[in-house]
Amino acid sequence: MKTQIVIIGAGPAGLLLGHSLRQAQIDCVIVERQRRVHVEARIRAGILEQTLTDLLARLGLDARLKKEGLRHEGLMLISDSTPFSLDIHGTTGKTVTAYGQTEITRDLIEAAPSAGLEIIWEAADVALHDVETDTPWVSYMQANKSERIACQAIVGCDGFHGPSRQAVVGGRSFERAYPFGWLGVLADVPPCHEHVVYASHARGFALASMRSPTRSRYYVQVGLDERVEDWPDERFWDELCVRLGPQIASKVTRGPSIEKSIAPLRSFVFEPMRHGNLFLAGDAAHIVPPTGAKGLNLAASDVIYLCEALISWLNHGERSGIDGYSDRALARIWKTERFSWYLTKLMHRFPEDGLFERAMQVAELDYIASSRAMQTAIAENYVGLPL
Repeated sequence: MKTQIVIIGAGPAGLLLGHSLRQAQIDCVIVERQRRVHVEARIRAGILEQTLTDLLARLGLDARLKKEGLRHEGLMLISDSTPFSLDIHGTTGKTVTAYGQTEITRDLIEAAPSAGLEIIWEAADVALHDVETDTPWVSYMQANKSERIACQAIVGCDGFHGPSRQAVVGGRSFERAYPFGWLGVLADVPPCHEHVVYASHARGFALASMRSPTRSRYYVQVGLDERVEDWPDERFWDELCVRLGPQIASKVTRGPSIEKSIAPLRSFVFEPMRHGNLFLAGDAAHIVPPTGAKGLNLAASDVIYLCEALISWLNHGERSGIDGYSDRALARIWKTERFSWYLTKLMHRFPEDGLFERAMQVAELDYIASSRAMQTAIAENYVGLPL
């Protein structure tokens, strides 16, 4: 097979890029190692920056988002059971939208045939070849048969464990693994608040979010040695309510969990995001802790930068965009990493922290509650920095 662009990975980054390229009449193929049902079932984040909702609108793929997405004009922070609200719309003029990443993935996959976007599912042993040349190619196995796709460029959207990043020669990694995880519960119960709620408690962090008016997503900070089996529903709801404090806890509706999992937290950046005619986007190049709700949104900004660059190169012969892609994307990535790291450090209890560190967290949150300037700074980062 021959095409212009091979995209490795059918997660949101790969799907968004594929649809964007097809809208520009550029041929591309997505190669995915998992089954479609597996990709569509993955539970991920659900707070979308306006950058991403605008991109979906330009692609004409926001019909269900407009119908089911929940627009947020603020967020709430809680310091030791004392809540205060941040007016993100009033300080920035922008909003965010609650709409599950799972739903975005399904929308993009369902729209692929009408866009002429081919997705090859269950591709085993995916390998990248000759990425430093003008004739790169991708090989994989399917139904015990070896397949090959020749192309002009390869884009790795295959996540942290995919093969694309391994094909970059001379790169370097920056990483911080956090000494705790998030125990997340999805339940078909109404949300406890109209906005996302972040709680910093002496016992640890908690977060209240939503996927719809009838489905909620809650998290509590747990140790890396804990197991899902250690947390029956009753224990989870009890701990969540303690950390949220009585004012918000009184509005929590309990119910059976329909999904429960523990995710470790990591900050990770890989440089550069280009090697020859191989480009990286999304989790293949960077991971942020979920505290700032930036993973999916950061992947979307990569896609916007890279799509502009590829269109200029393939349709107009202009190479400055692809030459500058890595530096341009990384400038926004590092600022977003900083915000996610800051919010993680502010809201969580670290094992090595003592009374002084806890007092500093409380003082910082108290300052934020009384400072319009600090609230504006947090809001600007929360709604997404300019492209």
